[in-house]
Amino acid sequence: MTRVGARLAALGLTLLLVALPAAQAQAAQRARTERQVPRAEQSQAVRQAQAEQAETGQAQTERVRTGRERAVGQARAARDPQQGKKIVRLGVTQSVDSMNPFLAVRLVSSSIHRWMYGYLTVPDSKTLKPSPDLAESWETSDDKLTWTFKIRDAKWSDGKPVTAQDAVWTFNTIMTVDAAKQANGPAVENFESVTAPDDRTLVIKTKKPQASMLENPIPIMPKHVWEGVGDIGAFENDRYPVVGSGPYIVVEHRKDAYVKLKANPGYWRGAPKIDELHVIFYQNPEAANAGLKKGDIDLIGRLNAPQFEALAGDPNIVQWNTPGRRAAYLQLNHGAQTIDNKPVGDGHPALKDPRVRQAIHYAIDKQALVDQVQNGLATPADGSIVPPMYQEFFWKAEGADLVTYDAAKANQILDDAGYAKGSDGIRMMPDGKRKLEMRFSIHTDTPVEDKLAQFLTGWFKDIGIALSTKKLDSNKFTEETGFTGLFDIAISGWSVNPDPEEVLATHLCSRRPTASGEGGGTESFYCDPEYEKLYQQQLSELDRPKRVDLIKQMQKRLYTDAPVIALYYPNNLEGYRKDRIAAITPIPEDKGILYGGSGYWPVYSLQAAALPAGPADDGSSTGLIVGAVAIVAVLAAGGFLLARRRRSVADERE
Repeated sequence: MTRVGARLAALGLTLLLVALPAAQAQAAQRARTERQVPRAEQSQAVRQAQAEQAETGQAQTERVRTGRERAVGQARAARDPQQGKKIVRLGVTQSVDSMNPFLAVRLVSSSIHRWMYGYLTVPDSKTLKPSPDLAESWETSDDKLTWTFKIRDAKWSDGKPVTAQDAVWTFNTIMTVDAAKQANGPAVENFESVTAPDDRTLVIKTKKPQASMLENPIPIMPKHVWEGVGDIGAFENDRYPVVGSGPYIVVEHRKDAYVKLKANPGYWRGAPKIDELHVIFYQNPEAANAGLKKGDIDLIGRLNAPQFEALAGDPNIVQWNTPGRRAAYLQLNHGAQTIDNKPVGDGHPALKDPRVRQAIHYAIDKQALVDQVQNGLATPADGSIVPPMYQEFFWKAEGADLVTYDAAKANQILDDAGYAKGSDGIRMMPDGKRKLEMRFSIHTDTPVEDKLAQFLTGWFKDIGIALSTKKLDSNKFTEETGFTGLFDIAISGWSVNPDPEEVLATHLCSRRPTASGEGGGTESFYCDPEYEKLYQQQLSELDRPKRVDLIKQMQKRLYTDAPVIALYYPNNLEGYRKDRIAAITPIPEDKGILYGGSGYWPVYSLQAAALPAGPADDGSSTGLIVGAVAIVAVLAAGGFLLARRRRSVADERE
């Protein structure tokens, strides 16, 4: 850091610690009346810092501005003084990748879309089996190739009727437009045609029987809104209020700060019992935890173990610990290619060798990761990417298939494969031209991932592989691990639906991106003939036990070939304020999930007390705003703390 940077950093800290008491009343009034802090009202120190910032280039200035606006937006959303309204505020540590359902893959995005839009079916809150949503009934032909859905009499939030033509447009768009395939392309690959004989009848004809038809993960979009947007891949879906058919309507969104949703009074099941649902973004779980304890937010999900344990003892907070629907795993760049089999990226060539991937698997002590990284609040992944929460589909490795921590065996595998150790203990490729030096891509400012990297670095060193940590913000991480292939090994994860076909489809050849970077949605750049064959077989297998067996064979293939290596299945760790949330129904109702579960039942079932009458700001938002302004000064100083500007959790995919 430069001397100027050091002085400004110290000044920023002083502003944060000293200026807060003196500025509380003034900043509180600003929080109630303004969208962002005007330049004229910023402190002299902030203006000086911004002047210094201008000398370092326009790009860095933009980053500082964005950081300031995001922090101020968070403060406004967290303490919105709308007296008498029943508002529930959900804190998340993952930013929306896109408000466009054709593009979004992150859990927070797809969750919001489930609240905004209707689907053909929705998981039942008790059994998780498909139940009616926009499709109130359905039937299949004798040959199981034609599905006929009766679309219910419902309305879009702008008052126009929902019709079968909306579903026809949605599915046909994904079938024909590459950019629209990114989120859910495989869900329509088996569709032969989608038509609507009338406004209440939807007919889907498939090439082969499709066992997962009723678990289709695609939200139905309003044709009259979307058919005129032009380039779907460039559309942000930011015309507010956004037209939808779900229980909530998005009325405002500030990137990396918040999303505001209002109850849809015309929702076909009836309006939710709360007036508004606010999704508020925090840069890290510690800040979100502090927000929950202060009462700035009412509910937070997907906590890491340390943050969950930090909630213990607070009489106003309920800790929620149940089986989770996620798998955390390593993604290995075994030779990234586009959909037309053209190599992309710069993955280490040794990872193309399945023996190297197998050795890496043997080098990982998963129980130690559960104990030391997850504080015991997870289950070691002695299986693939479907968590044991879904007992019917869960596959567990046994006998000769089971990979256990065995550094000696890992070393032997690499010795036998010709990867000899050099004098420094690092192995060389068999041709002697390159060392086994690899990057581990994680997210910026994620203590859990930092800790994971420390363990892996030590274990990999024991088998002759040098591992260096590469930290990326969430957008860059998604780009490099899902499109450009500029990585060796990366942390990843997925929230699995009751029917696991969707997550299994992320490892298909068809999920690789086009040469121009469109489509995609791959989790591994995997393209394996055996895996593809099993996928197609399970897709058309209507005998349930036989299909389950095929899906388990797919998991076994992922486990043994190791394009990904499952590490553990995290518990579902959440917390909520019982003085703000009067009732909430998890999904499934028996020991289920509150935020991030399949479907919209928890947020639809929310009951909350009205906010107190009169000014609701008690100074807590003041601290957040003044702190945000002070941090701008720190950020402006020689790039200090720029790495903290953005982050995402490890398991950022749906």
